[in-house]
Amino acid sequence: MSETTTKYEVSLKNDYKERIVPSLMKEFGYKSIMQAPKLEKIVINQGLGIAVADKKIIETAINELTAITGQKAVATVSRKDISNFKLRKKMPIGVRVTLRNEKMYEFLERLVRVALPRIRDFKGIGGKLDGRGNYTLGIEEQIIFPEINIDNVPRILGMNITFVTNAQTDEEGYALLREFGLPFRTKQNQ
Repeated sequence: MSETTTKYEVSLKNDYKERIVPSLMKEFGYKSIMQAPKLEKIVINQGLGIAVADKKIIETAINELTAITGQKAVATVSRKDISNFKLRKKMPIGVRVTLRNEKMYEFLERLVRVALPRIRDFKGIGGKLDGRGNYTLGIEEQIIFPEINIDNVPRILGMNITFVTNAQTDEEGYALLREFGLPFRTKQNQ
């Protein structure tokens, strides 16, 4: 690995250690840095029910998600037969990838600084967490990522990006993700 790559990969991680942890400790009154919540993983998931009719959609989605994240995406399969949807057990119906450590921080940085600002009429993201400090962001089109060439996209697909934290409450998880730079919607820009 080159020296510039290592410095780039670690920049958001260092920011977490040097700026975010002290800020969270001050805000919530933690006595130890180990009490501060941290981002454990980012899971990107695409549900592709339309893939039942066309098998190439799964292959295209795997290639696009791999390009976006820099890590090989895998197909998810159905668990049971559903005749109304022409679905058979173990048919591929989605694509997912789980990012941890350096790749997670690198993806988060690209998401916040490059991809989200490319959304048309962007006013911020909703601030509803799941009750355990985790947040899922729905994105309607994969073309906001610069790794995707819009001329080669056969179909616009959405995705869910889940930020899994070890925060005990939604307030702690919200504060952590806000410090990482996720542009949550405020009262002023709704």
